[in-house]
Amino acid sequence: MSSGQTTFFRPLLQLGLIPQIMLGIIAGVALALLSPETAKSFSLLGQLFISALKAVAPILVFVLVAAAIAAHEKGQPTHIRGVLVLYVVGTLIAALVAVVASFLFPTELTLDLPEVTGEPPGSITEILRDLLLSMVANPVTALMEGNFIAILAWAVGLGFMLRQASDATSKVLKDLSDAVSDIVHIVIRFAPLGILGLVANTLAETGVGALLEYGQLLGVIVGCMLFVALVTNPLIVFLKTRQNPFPLVFACLRGSAVTAFFTRSSAANIPVNMELCEQLELDPDTYSISIPLGATINMAGAAITISVITLAAANTLGIPVDFATAMLLCVVSALAACGVSGVAGGSLLLIPLATSLFGISTEVAMQVVAIGFVISVVQDSTETALNSSTDVLFTAAACRAAEQKEG
Repeated sequence: MSSGQTTFFRPLLQLGLIPQIMLGIIAGVALALLSPETAKSFSLLGQLFISALKAVAPILVFVLVAAAIAAHEKGQPTHIRGVLVLYVVGTLIAALVAVVASFLFPTELTLDLPEVTGEPPGSITEILRDLLLSMVANPVTALMEGNFIAILAWAVGLGFMLRQASDATSKVLKDLSDAVSDIVHIVIRFAPLGILGLVANTLAETGVGALLEYGQLLGVIVGCMLFVALVTNPLIVFLKTRQNPFPLVFACLRGSAVTAFFTRSSAANIPVNMELCEQLELDPDTYSISIPLGATINMAGAAITISVITLAAANTLGIPVDFATAMLLCVVSALAACGVSGVAGGSLLLIPLATSLFGISTEVAMQVVAIGFVISVVQDSTETALNSSTDVLFTAAACRAAEQKEG
C-alpha cells in the first residue's frame, strides 16, 4: 500500500471498533439505495464474517471453559448462580411485558399465507427432553454442529478432570486458550466489513415493502424488545447492583447488540460477547460459562415473539383471553424460549405450542408462523440483539453485585 493510501486510511483505522461498525452500516445502507445489484455482490463479506464467527465460537467456548475450570483455584468464588437467576427473571418479565403490550395494542392478522414446513414440538416436556439429550451428544459432533449445551457439558467435565494435571499440561491449555482468543480478536476486527456486506445485501434483497402489511404486529414486538432493553433490564440491574445501570446497559448495547442485530445469530455473537466481557473486566471463570449458556437458554426476545404472535392469533380468531390464561402463557413462553436452541426454526416454530393453550389448530398456527417469517428480517434481528446483549448485561450485573458484597 502506498504512503498516500496509508495516510488516507489512517484516521479510519485509528477509530474504535464501534465507530467503524457504524460507518459500515452507513456504507451498506448507501450502497443498497444507490445500486442494489452491486450491494448484493457484497453479501460475500457478510457470509464470510458470520461463517468465521460460527466456526471459531465452538472451539473458543470449549477451550476457554475447560481452561478456566482447570485453572480455577479451590475456594475462589464464581457467580454463575446469580447470573442464572437473572436469566430466569429477565425472561419471565419479558414475557409479561409482551402480554401486557398485546392487551394494550391488540393486533389482528390476515391468515391467507401458504403453510410453512417444519414440525413444531408437541409440549414443553418434549422441548426440555431434547435439551437434556443434547447435553450428552458426541463431543466431536457437538463441535461440528455448534451444540453449545453439549460443548459446555464436555468442557466442564474436561476442566474438572484437568484440575490435577501437571503444570506443563496446564500451561499448554492456557496457551491454547490464549491462541484461540487471539484468533477471535482478528475475526472481530473484520466486523465493519462483514456488517457492511450484511446490511447491503439485506436491504437490497428485502427492502421494506413486505413489512408494511404487518407493521402493527412488528411494532408491538420491537416496542416490547426496546422496552425490555431500556426499562425492565436496567431496573433488574439496578435492583441487583444498586448503581446507575445505564452506563452498563449502553455499553452492552453498543458492544453486543449492534453486531448481534446484523449477524442474527446468538452463537455467532459469543466471541463478540466474550471480548466485551474481557473489556468490562469481568470474572473469566463466570463469563466463560455464562455467555455460551446464555446464548442457549437466555431468550427474552424469543419469549416476547412467542407471546405477541400467539395473542395476535387469538385476537384474530376472536378467542377471549382471561388474566389466568395470560399468566400461563407467560410461563409457557418463558419455558419454551429457554429451549429455542433445541428447535429447528427457533422461536417461530414454538408458536404452535403456545397457541395450543387457546385451542388453535396446528394448521392455523403454522399460517401465523408464516407471517413470522415475513417479518423475521427485523423481528429476528431485534430478538437476537436483545438476547445477546442481555447475556453480557446480566453477567456483568451478577459479577459486580458479588464484588460489592465481597468488598
